[in-house]
Amino acid sequence: MTIRVVIAGATGWTGSALVAAVAAAQDMTLAGAVARKAAGQDAGIAIGGQALGVAISATLADALRVPSDVVVDYTAPAIVKAHTLEAIAAGRSVVIGTSGLAAQDFAEIDRAARAQGVGVLAAGNFSITATLLQRFALIAAKYVPDVEILDYASASKPDVPSGTARELAERLGDVRLDATSRDVGSLHGPRETRGAEIGRTRVHSLRMPGYVLSCEALFGAKDERLSIRHDAGSSAEPYVAGTLLAIRRVADVPGLRRGLDSVME
Repeated sequence: MTIRVVIAGATGWTGSALVAAVAAAQDMTLAGAVARKAAGQDAGIAIGGQALGVAISATLADALRVPSDVVVDYTAPAIVKAHTLEAIAAGRSVVIGTSGLAAQDFAEIDRAARAQGVGVLAAGNFSITATLLQRFALIAAKYVPDVEILDYASASKPDVPSGTARELAERLGDVRLDATSRDVGSLHGPRETRGAEIGRTRVHSLRMPGYVLSCEALFGAKDERLSIRHDAGSSAEPYVAGTLLAIRRVADVPGLRRGLDSVME
């Protein structure tokens, strides 16, 4: 069966690479594309390629007027939740590649998806190596009590922490042991220097020039340390293969699944 795909954020950094990849995939077809500033243009021409015969829509509502199966969102933190709920209400499965959603947002999305009988797959990072970072860190957290996360991104990234770091922290909270470090409330000095607590894990976000996206899980035990780190380059290509896998698997199970590893064998 050919999967009909709508891409929201079609002219963005990852979205434009994904438009080309979906158009080239034998088991997919580009049913729609959303990018407000490029509305009316052919999606292929808008990303600097050949014409694809698909006009870019200004809104997701416009794109959903055409039959489709899966909506992929690579937009912005301020609109990803609304897009996801809108697509679910229209009976589409959703792949979420946009960061900025909190645990309570995911709970609401899960309820809506189950009520509609559609699947949602959200990942803080669709790169295979970032997925391996998460998998290895979850294993280590079962044996080493103390773990904190360093989250690096460019100076212009609008959300903290990154989706990669937030998802890792929340999932660590489900499996980790109790930390042996002092409680933040007992410390002297500015407590903000200890970072934010997400899912029982301290997260420290750096935003400055020179970084694209990096995430590091630091584990500490007596007389030894473990660092597990993922560094992203300047290309969106590492995220494309993972997103295509998510598109192929998102409709398999109703409700929300988090992390690309949830569909990896």
